[in-house]
Amino acid sequence: MLKKKNKRPWPTKEAMEQVYAQNLWGSNADDFYSGEGSHNPTIVVPYVNVVTSFLKSFKQRLTVCDLGCGVFNVGKQLVDYAASCVAVDIVPSLIAHNKATFKADNLTFQCLNIAEDEMPTCDCALIRQVFQHLSNAEIQNALEKLKEFTYLIITEHVPTGNFEPNVDIISGQGTRLKKDSGVDVLAPPFSLSVIQQKELLVINLAGNRGRIVTTLYAL
Repeated sequence: MLKKKNKRPWPTKEAMEQVYAQNLWGSNADDFYSGEGSHNPTIVVPYVNVVTSFLKSFKQRLTVCDLGCGVFNVGKQLVDYAASCVAVDIVPSLIAHNKATFKADNLTFQCLNIAEDEMPTCDCALIRQVFQHLSNAEIQNALEKLKEFTYLIITEHVPTGNFEPNVDIISGQGTRLKKDSGVDVLAPPFSLSVIQQKELLVINLAGNRGRIVTTLYAL
């Protein structure tokens, strides 16, 4: 079991617990709901297809971390293509629910704060619409840990067209879209150093609601 480190008291855990307790991202018949991005087939199916294709391109299967796994509606479709999968979220009750719901020999769940706690050791990290809810300080802390990975597949909801990247926010259910901004890990203040990057997928949302961009980074 990984030990947690006591660092600055960010509000992320409390905010995410409130999201699920009050169904702030919508609801369905289940106890937990991670919002449209985890359940809308027009968003989920293309993502699963491109990530599956990436994972299947290796003769030796990669170990994978699903960071910010939510209700695991997306991650469950990728487990069969990984040597092992560690699914991580910050909400204890959600992780308990996932442990009881999803079973596989190569699958484990951990309740961790990616900005504060040590990360599991894996080849590839999947970070799907997670950073958009975090402050710049938390993203920076998380990226420092993620430098130990070989690959990052980061998905972010960003404005359509040009925008000012990385306008800071207070962590919570909202995103930078209200400030006409989105997360770009290559831009300041993060300036993540990568060997290679490849845009895997862009989904343009109807009604001028921005676009969901999935990018592969080799570190």
